Amino acid sequence: MNDGELKIGHDINNNGGRFWAIVAGGSAELTYTNSDDGVIIVDHTYTPPQARGQKIALQLVEHAVAYARANELKIVPQCPYVAKLFDARPDLAERRA
Repeated sequence: MNDGELKIGHDINNNGGRFWAIVAGGSAELTYTNSDDGVIIVDHTYTPPQARGQKIALQLVEHAVAYARANELKIVPQCPYVAKLFDARPDLAERRA
């Protein structure tokens, strides 16, 4: 991640999905579950200790919000990190359910 560009993957299943990236120490991820029509619940973020402090979780959240915007979804930020970020960033929180 020398140039700040992080390749983020997105896996989707019937119950939800996850955004992920291979980083130092393993895999970073943000997971979500589908709720009512048009709502996803972001329930977990994780960055391996070796990769922390590089704004990787922030980039995962930004991808999740972009996905929500593109698909006209709202987000319930159940993960404490995401909830705190939504409180601090109105540009992301506009997708909050």
